[in-house]
Amino acid sequence: MDDGTAPPGSARKAELLEAAYAYVLAHGITDFSLRPLAAAVGSSPRVLLYLFGSKDDLIRALLARSRAEELELLAELRARRSSGLGPVAIHLWDWLAAQHRRGLLTLWLEGYTRSLVEPAGPWAGFARSTVTDWLALLAEHQTNPDTPAAATERTQVLAVLRGALLDLLATGETERLTTAVQHTLLDRPR
Repeated sequence: MDDGTAPPGSARKAELLEAAYAYVLAHGITDFSLRPLAAAVGSSPRVLLYLFGSKDDLIRALLARSRAEELELLAELRARRSSGLGPVAIHLWDWLAAQHRRGLLTLWLEGYTRSLVEPAGPWAGFARSTVTDWLALLAEHQTNPDTPAAATERTQVLAVLRGALLDLLATGETERLTTAVQHTLLDRPR
């Protein structure tokens, strides 16, 4: 049990963040409450508040942790320099569709939605920064990204990926959606 003496930048804080992250991946963040979280991670609400400052600050830390996975993927794709928008979009889809990422995707969706309906809360800016990051990555894989046609094309790709993601979370039908995404993104007219 934690006695609350760990400094805010401590290894204990990092350990509890990872445990809390695993907890929200399994249980979601919509009805987030400190008491059940603390019990699940072997701590107390008092210690969590000491280490993270507030419940909202802990939520911000958890959303930042989820974005770290997204940003890691984006960095990997930037380094690969794929051969165009279609192939990078398919790689994004394959990453999103992996079964072991369902908790992460649900957390993203919760954060995304809450940032739209509660823009001043701990979710502030989550949806916008996600859209901005993904559109920037897609632009890097276009030949002439500064044209209106290129902006439209990458917006369409992002819309297909987001729509398929919502459908995937609702149905779990990976094969059907992968076929549709591949057909839409690789066989679309240019």
